[in-house]
Amino acid sequence: MNKVFLVGNLTRDPELSTVGAAGTSVCKFGIAVNRRVSGGNQETDFYNITAWRGLGENCAKFIKKGSKVAIVGDLQIRNYEDKEGNKRTAVDVNATDIEFCDRKNNDSTYDQSSNTVEMKPIADDSLPF
Repeated sequence: MNKVFLVGNLTRDPELSTVGAAGTSVCKFGIAVNRRVSGGNQETDFYNITAWRGLGENCAKFIKKGSKVAIVGDLQIRNYEDKEGNKRTAVDVNATDIEFCDRKNNDSTYDQSSNTVEMKPIADDSLPF
């Protein structure tokens, strides 16, 4: 089974494009994820994320650099040569589910200071049970 769960912040704005003759949407972005190491310290790992079709289109619309996201996906390791001919390895995540963790307020800026939900009373006679 190949499944990875990551929570982190976008390191760059999502880039939406289309591929193939059918024009399938694909969105690519990076996230930074903190990892605890010995002594209670933290290190940061960086992952490339790819989201396809509607999931990718939603990412391009609703998140930006700095946004916090939770990602479920498949881990892929790819080898390639850089411009100088050096062999490199990249870790990519093919996202299957993305949760947007930031809260938006009315002027479309992110507001993480409020964690309350307004509850309104409901009359008992309006309940279906």
